[in-house]
Amino acid sequence: MNGAPDRKNSDKYRAIIEAAIEVFAEHGYHNARVVKIARAAGVAEGTVYLYFRNKEDLLVSAFREKMETFTGEVAGRLAEPGGAAEKLRRLVDMHLAGLGADFTLALFFQIHLRQPEEAVHDGIAGPLARYARLIEGVVEEGMASGEFLPGLNKKLVRQMIFGAIDEVVSNWVHARGKYSLPGQAGAVSAFLLRGLAGTR
Repeated sequence: MNGAPDRKNSDKYRAIIEAAIEVFAEHGYHNARVVKIARAAGVAEGTVYLYFRNKEDLLVSAFREKMETFTGEVAGRLAEPGGAAEKLRRLVDMHLAGLGADFTLALFFQIHLRQPEEAVHDGIAGPLARYARLIEGVVEEGMASGEFLPGLNKKLVRQMIFGAIDEVVSNWVHARGKYSLPGQAGAVSAFLLRGLAGTR
């Protein structure tokens, strides 16, 4: 990436990131143009290239900025006292509340989590892997404490947990946010915990 080491502290950098999320969410990666992002950010098109190499770099940077902030917040909450079941509830609550508060961000994530471009996919893999490790850590803790069934395949269970949450978000996005996404958290957590604990 171009620019000075402290570029992330620049107001223009932040404005470009937020504008990129709006434009990518509205138009998708292939139809989004850097000039549209620049206009939405209130900067010249050339200014964008002072901070980002190209459109791909901008997309990856926007995704990483938001995902890394979120995973940092989740990690902090999971470090607080509580059992594995409570930590899973926190994670589900935070995921649905965070996206439920920002429809544009939710749309951006839902589109670009499924981005087929190899370079983009590879670029967003890091923060996604960190989130995956957080979920797997809760599963491991639950097995160790006896809250969850023993011998679970943590990677498979993590895929199922993330997949369930992600599907709930997808349906909310398709409904254009016409109901409360955070309002689904209790039912999602209850369903997941019944399966993990092996209860009827």
